[in-house]
Amino acid sequence: MGSFFKRSLVLLLISLLPTLLLWTPFFFRFQSVWGIPLPQNGMGTIVANYDGPLYLVVSKTFYQPELIKNFSFNLPVEYYAAHFPMYPSLVNLFAFLFGFPYSMLFVTVISSCIALFFFSRLIEEYVDKKDILWITLVFALLPARWLIVRSVGSPEPLFVAAIVASIYYFKKEKFIAAAVWGAVATITKSPGVLLFAVYIFAYFLPHIKKIGLVKSQLSIKDLSIIKFLPILVIPLSLVGVFALFQFRLHDFFAYFHSGDNIHLFFPPFQIFNYSQPWVGTFWLEEVIFVYLFGVLGLLELIKRKESVLAWFVGIFFASTLFVSHRDIIRYSLPIVPFLFIAFKDVLVKREFKIAMAVLIIPILLFSLVYISQNVMPISDWSPLL
Repeated sequence: MGSFFKRSLVLLLISLLPTLLLWTPFFFRFQSVWGIPLPQNGMGTIVANYDGPLYLVVSKTFYQPELIKNFSFNLPVEYYAAHFPMYPSLVNLFAFLFGFPYSMLFVTVISSCIALFFFSRLIEEYVDKKDILWITLVFALLPARWLIVRSVGSPEPLFVAAIVASIYYFKKEKFIAAAVWGAVATITKSPGVLLFAVYIFAYFLPHIKKIGLVKSQLSIKDLSIIKFLPILVIPLSLVGVFALFQFRLHDFFAYFHSGDNIHLFFPPFQIFNYSQPWVGTFWLEEVIFVYLFGVLGLLELIKRKESVLAWFVGIFFASTLFVSHRDIIRYSLPIVPFLFIAFKDVLVKREFKIAMAVLIIPILLFSLVYISQNVMPISDWSPLL
């Protein structure tokens, strides 16, 4: 038990310290860091980062159109249907302690700790005990976009935490826990429902192949369908969100009518169309490297016969090929923990540790710059407090 608490404390520090380091220049209103000028709005810069204030609107209104109209973002009420209810509900839950803006940061930070905790539990099945904390530390910092969303108002840490937890329990055939965390992921962000497809393929295909090999008849008993039934909670949770939209917005499919929030386009690779509204640039070469790591990681997981992880990375990665949004790394964050497992042999090498020592300053500088510039213009904070 003492070892568990000691390890949990270390994980807590690994999660918190990088975020606190990023917050420090804003909290103390440093004029610049490393020659880079910073805004002088204090922690207001942190809480104003996209899309945090929009989640605050959902947290305070819970999709009630008459209340949403009190906020001056000039967005149609349907737009908020793209901001699923799990994260803003948790913000509302703790708002009595911190107020809404800082409750939002609290939920983000706690979600980040949960994500790193379950990642450490998952990675310990693949690496030596001495390497667990090191790889978890790397995951706390890379990619820099992950460090950023862990340090501002964002549902991504909760989303990633729920996905890692769900897959961790599914691999152990603890299907009720896997279903609960899968539902949390789905109620946090719509792509969480992809877990349902992942689990169907990962669970039933081996059974069907086994039945085919022994030339037996397909039966409910052979497939252990009853055992799998809790996983149905995942798609049902999405139906529940849509039912909420029907109740509040009088539109069951409000999510699909939320404007330009769904960035899926056919054919794939439309992210290279600079004229797309959420692309707007031809400086996109790093997207190729995102795809490269995704493909290499997927192939490595297949080679290692990690079927559950491979199915998740394969399905989720395939979906990102249709995403036309400049921030493709943020969309790819859910597969990062499993790419770390794929590349685990590289991550523990001395050469990679030297590389991380070189990268730490660029990671922090990029994160500071991104946070300082990714700010929503808010003229009146009073409705959000």
